[in-house]
Amino acid sequence: MVTPITAALVQELRARTGAGMMDCKKALTAAEGNLDAAADAMRKSGQIQAEKKSGRIAAEGLIVIKSNAERSIILEVNCETDFVARDENFKQFVDAVTQLALDKHIDSVETLLAASFPGTGESVETTRQNLIAKLGENIQIRRLAFVDAKAGGVIGSYVHTGRLGTIVQLQGGDEQLAKDLALHIIANNPLVVSADDVSNDVIAKEREIFTAQAQASGKPQAVIDKMIAGRITKFLNEVTLLGQPFIKDETMNVEKLLRESQAKVVGFVRFAVGEGIEKPKEDFAEAVMAQVKAS
Repeated sequence: MVTPITAALVQELRARTGAGMMDCKKALTAAEGNLDAAADAMRKSGQIQAEKKSGRIAAEGLIVIKSNAERSIILEVNCETDFVARDENFKQFVDAVTQLALDKHIDSVETLLAASFPGTGESVETTRQNLIAKLGENIQIRRLAFVDAKAGGVIGSYVHTGRLGTIVQLQGGDEQLAKDLALHIIANNPLVVSADDVSNDVIAKEREIFTAQAQASGKPQAVIDKMIAGRITKFLNEVTLLGQPFIKDETMNVEKLLRESQAKVVGFVRFAVGEGIEKPKEDFAEAVMAQVKAS
């Protein structure tokens, strides 16, 4: 027996799947009004679409930071365009996934995808696939990191426009100092905390480059040695948090600020949306001509 496709039935399927009205009506028609069969078909369709889109580059997205009394989490979810990154459905998904990972202390993407949302019982992976079907873009949970609160420690965090985020952990100091340092890390992008954290291989490579540049000047070796030492010091100050001039008072570096505040940076995590993902360079003129020729 074919169940009539009523507006109420379409609305119920839409509530289940989050898909558009017309897609829900088509699925119900194909399933002869069987709500469960239509929902299953749409989920399978979502999985197929997710598989098709999985190879497409997703370098936009959002970074979210959440905290509780025990720890803080920073998480990045990627999509293909800034338009989808601003979509409320995408934002709600990212927020819910971050909260789930924080509540359950899930520290890997693989475990998070297999986890289920409380209340609905639907897995994160199924929800992700359905969202791909709804928004039409590849969506990937890329990475996450935890910073655990420690006795006597202070955690500060900052997110800038949803595209940059950092969590910094201090021993000593206060919340305002931690927040100021989080802002500093966002703006200045240090690679490590101190010079001791820079590998010998990195320093050797920089020394090799500086040596070749200095020797080309034709100056005496004693002068060249001083030039190289000065450039190594400058390099270390640029890439280390402690060596950088403090963003709110450039008359002092971060190391001096911490010393005066009787505080120490235990560590930090900094995410930038899409960093390290190679984006395709599209020639718009060629794309237009290709469409013209194909028409």
